Amino acid sequence: MIRECPSCGKKNRIPAEHLADNGRCGSCKAPLPAIAAPIDADTNTFDEIVGGARVPVLVDFWAAWCGPCRMAAPEVKRTAEQMSGRAIVLKVDTERWPALAQRFNIMSIPNFVVTKDGRVVRQQAGLVDHRQMISWLEQAA
Repeated sequence: MIRECPSCGKKNRIPAEHLADNGRCGSCKAPLPAIAAPIDADTNTFDEIVGGARVPVLVDFWAAWCGPCRMAAPEVKRTAEQMSGRAIVLKVDTERWPALAQRFNIMSIPNFVVTKDGRVVRQQAGLVDHRQMISWLEQAA
């Protein structure tokens, strides 16, 4: 995954297994903190992160037209912030990436999937708050 340095703006390639780690910019050597925001995932990004992450991954399957999905978005963001360094949060737009939704038999959204070591450890449809999402990730760890 490519991350921009907050100090110098240079782009840094971060392997999936290191997204939850603190690192340094390859150019200016400024700290690059662990990812603390949801990542909008396409199929390639999804496969790379879910397959390579050393920490649990929460996947939010959503769509722009879905009211409960829009209500879940701040909770998903809060989860990513609070679990920085301990988990990775992905967002998959089911309208743009229907094959990913089909892979997980997504019938209703929002739908949350937690993976660990590339395997599904929990899947649940419906709106939940960040405390529940954090609990799932802590249990998966």
